[in-house]
Amino acid sequence: MEGLMSYKFQILITILLLLLIFAINSLAKRAIRRFGKISAINMNSRKVIFYLSNLFFYGLALIAITLVWGVDLKEFSVFISSILAIVGIGFVAQWSILSNLTASVILFFSHPLRLGDRIRVLDKDFDWTGKVEDISGFYLYMRTDDGRSITIPTNLVIQKGIEILSHEDEEPKDVLENE
Repeated sequence: MEGLMSYKFQILITILLLLLIFAINSLAKRAIRRFGKISAINMNSRKVIFYLSNLFFYGLALIAITLVWGVDLKEFSVFISSILAIVGIGFVAQWSILSNLTASVILFFSHPLRLGDRIRVLDKDFDWTGKVEDISGFYLYMRTDDGRSITIPTNLVIQKGIEILSHEDEEPKDVLENE
């Protein structure tokens, strides 16, 4: 009888944990959606953040549920460290993927660059000046003043200096000066 009560308690805790994780994930999605709309970030960029949010919360749920069901903490930590080592080796082999994803998260939350902005990439080798058309999980898509469509990896956007010449909702400065 005692074992049966233990399973009922574990099932109850598991259901409560899942409900809690779903609720927190839903609140996080609302906050990301609201922040994205306020900051005029397109849906493709928000999808990357939604995906990373889901990955984080469901990973957290998996860890919590395995602990509820009595997995030994030492064995679990060895398992998790082994998985992280394999994933780490994979990311080192493909470091640009990880750096581009990280850069897109940084661009999403804290960079003043937005869709529709007219920018200049400050690089001694190239003169890229134009309008930002899209920012995805890996690339910034830009239409240059001479009509070329170029893609710049998001990690380079973070590394290079970006001069924001005008925001989409502003009139260009030279138009204002001529009036």
